[in-house]
Amino acid sequence: MSKFPPALSRVSSDSVRPDIRDRRDLEVIVDDFYARVREDELLGFIFDKVAKVDWSSHLPRIVDFWETALFRSGTYRGNPLQRHLLLSLRTDMSWKRFQRWLDLFFDTVDRHYAGDRSEHLKRLAEDMARVLSRRIESLEDEE
Repeated sequence: MSKFPPALSRVSSDSVRPDIRDRRDLEVIVDDFYARVREDELLGFIFDKVAKVDWSSHLPRIVDFWETALFRSGTYRGNPLQRHLLLSLRTDMSWKRFQRWLDLFFDTVDRHYAGDRSEHLKRLAEDMARVLSRRIESLEDEE
């Protein structure tokens, strides 16, 4: 049995939402999601105080990341694992924080979209969170 509980998916059945179609839809998700993250008590300070994210450059790069992951566009160039490993040296990056990130991500996707691509995007996010968390945990075990 995995030590990681499944991320929560809150799909509302009272409205019809389109599936994710293109980069513009990913921009909607990323913009809404990170606005929520910045206000979140558990996560916001990591981005604004610890990482000191430049949001004007970060948000388009995150859209590039998800566009590459979901549509295989090849627009993203970078190493998110390295960035998260370095960040874990400066603040707590426990599974609790990744779980909160996933809950907010799933909720944001579900607010706007529903369908196969939406579900695939959430699976990609969960896989990414698990990989990052395991690598950070293994780094801590080596110390």
